Amino acid sequence: MIPNQRHLFDIPSDITYLNCSSYSPLLKQVYEAGQRGLERKYHSWNINPAVLDEEAEILRGLFASLIGAPANDIAIIPSTAYGAATAAANLPLGSGRKVIVLEDQFPSNVYCWRELAKDREANLITIARPDDWDWTPAVLAEIDDETDIVSLPHNHWIEGSRLDLVAIGKQCRNKGAAFVVDATQSVGAMVLDISEIQPDYLICSAYKWLLCPYTLAFLYVAPKHQHGRPLEQHRKNHGPDETPGGNLEYSKDFTAGARRFDMGERGNFINLPMAIAALTQLNAWGPAAIQETLTALTDFAADEAAQRGWRMPEKNKRVGHYIGITPPTPLADDTIAKLENEKIYLTRRGKGLRISPHLFNDKQDIERLFAVLDGLA
Repeated sequence: MIPNQRHLFDIPSDITYLNCSSYSPLLKQVYEAGQRGLERKYHSWNINPAVLDEEAEILRGLFASLIGAPANDIAIIPSTAYGAATAAANLPLGSGRKVIVLEDQFPSNVYCWRELAKDREANLITIARPDDWDWTPAVLAEIDDETDIVSLPHNHWIEGSRLDLVAIGKQCRNKGAAFVVDATQSVGAMVLDISEIQPDYLICSAYKWLLCPYTLAFLYVAPKHQHGRPLEQHRKNHGPDETPGGNLEYSKDFTAGARRFDMGERGNFINLPMAIAALTQLNAWGPAAIQETLTALTDFAADEAAQRGWRMPEKNKRVGHYIGITPPTPLADDTIAKLENEKIYLTRRGKGLRISPHLFNDKQDIERLFAVLDGLA
């Protein structure tokens, strides 16, 4: 268990923030790193392109360590949608074949597959939400010899129901289907091992559980796909384009590994040092310890909700770092506004509320939430 880390964040004592599944606040050291990065552009004569390249490699390695992958397999990208589009551009999908997603899956991991299925005259199959929130059996049953692509989250963004990615990955390999994982709502807050899941691609936006700034994400690309076509062609994903004498020679070769899928302008003066500071701290805490600590809070929230007749996934079917709870009667339209009037911040998802704490929260925050909810009943 990690002791409360609120002192590392700039969160006033009267704020109860339970919304990391939407946007995490920045650590103080991340904010300060961003200020230093901003100053580089403010005084642009201080910019050293070689340092930006070094920072990109440091960041690549820090993310790789969170998922048990080699740094060579990681691309630096701007968003989940960018990563999904990269996968869609490089995976075969035949006419009449299947792409599998979940009901109410996050849109950034649906739109590209919908368009790809339309263009290839294939079938987009949507797994219906099970009453018990246990997606895995239905997913496994749907993956058959007609399946080309399975693109799923690690856990559902609305209520935190967990999928067995190891079993699903094995079924995909048995049926010859490509496996794409959106791990935005898991990496950084729970253990994930690439060697066990063996996805073809794994995508993770960084502004949630990675405690990073916006417009930054990561893409794991399995070695067998690292000769694919990137969405962008630019200097940083190609080999050297200048001779020692200063002549321009357009490189014919991409850089090694997944770097060919890096976004243009990856050397963001501000985002790189901020993300390095954030991922350094996450690696120090460790995803397993973060998960154990946050599970104590969501278990407490589940107990409080159950006492009031709210529904949520059973503990063995959900993750520990956030939880969706559904009331016995419909929420009033102004529930979120009334909570925010009390300086309590979380998100309405589906028919319920999503509680997503971090290491700056404690049980008193959960108690305060339910005390205010009781007053709204």
